[in-house]
Amino acid sequence: MYQGKRIVVVMPAYNAAETLLLTHREVMAQGVVDLVIVVDDASRDTTAALARGLANTRVHVHPRNKGYGANQKSCYRLALDAGADIVIMVHPDYQYTPLLIPAMTSMIASGLYHCVLGSRILGGHALRGGMPIWKYIANRFLTLVENVLLGAKLSEYHTGYRAFSRELLEGVSLDHNSDDFVFDNQMLAQILWQGYTVAEVSCPTKYFAEASSINLPRSVSYGLGCLRTALAYRLAALGLRPSPLFPARLRRRHF
Repeated sequence: MYQGKRIVVVMPAYNAAETLLLTHREVMAQGVVDLVIVVDDASRDTTAALARGLANTRVHVHPRNKGYGANQKSCYRLALDAGADIVIMVHPDYQYTPLLIPAMTSMIASGLYHCVLGSRILGGHALRGGMPIWKYIANRFLTLVENVLLGAKLSEYHTGYRAFSRELLEGVSLDHNSDDFVFDNQMLAQILWQGYTVAEVSCPTKYFAEASSINLPRSVSYGLGCLRTALAYRLAALGLRPSPLFPARLRRRHF
């Protein structure tokens, strides 16, 4: 608990047996997390079995691989069902440090923000942490275009380290979003569409063999999906093409 609020960490997992225990241990060491929910997307290793042996942890297993976006949909539904007031997504591959959980939690618990991102770009951590140069360049290009089309000023849209208030998760419809990697981008665009102010904190990251990554063809597909999402946002904002992701209605600013 933190200031009377129930804190739930969700871990969308796929073949994370090598790093799950280390990530979980550091998550719980922060002293504010009430529950960890691991959603295993039909891993081929022992991820689910290891997760079932962890304290303060609930495990949900998809009988077949549904994709990263579908995994997150399960994560957020289960977290809300578990009474979460604040939900933090931490990848179990230990790419993002759990040490930022208290800071991200406090920013939402204070009422200042409903969404906090752990940015690999702020502070120059991405390249120092081992992000491939081609991914860094693609990240910077996509972020520039997305900021222009979405009218925001974020350092990056592609981090997997995110914290949300219960109000936000209940108010943003995720059903129309992709079940694949572009889900992250679509969700963030929806959050901005709803008028929420998004906060960012500088986040050190690590890239190594066990850290999840997508190959070049998947990355290209993801990038094109991000551009399509940003364009759909702009067209909907101009009233030219309504979209299920961005329903035409009065938007309010949320702080």
